[in-house]
Amino acid sequence: MTELIKVSFLGIAGVLLAVQFKTQKPEYATYIGLAIGILIFAFCLRQVEAVLLQLDKIRSYLGGAESYLSILLRVIGITYICEFSAAICKDSGYQSVAGQIEILGKLAVMFAGLPILFTVIEQIRGFM
Repeated sequence: MTELIKVSFLGIAGVLLAVQFKTQKPEYATYIGLAIGILIFAFCLRQVEAVLLQLDKIRSYLGGAESYLSILLRVIGITYICEFSAAICKDSGYQSVAGQIEILGKLAVMFAGLPILFTVIEQIRGFM
């Protein structure tokens, strides 16, 4: 909980600093936002270790269906990367580029999930 508060204050401080530069040097505001975003993302990566330990427990429950877990991880990664990139583009004033990144992310998630859809369809056909 204290780490969450630290990261929140880091984000708020970064935004306040970027706002100060926005009128005089808007490119500095973008750089500050990008740097703060990368710092927070690095903190999130440190938390991934705890998540991976929990995913190992889930993997033991799945038995032979571990491919579902890898698809889940891939989808989560795609989502975070696209969200992060789109937010930076929006902050820089490039909403159209951010929209294209979001569309790309949605398509990538859809394609990553197709093996699960095919498995479900095969299961349904097996019951008929």
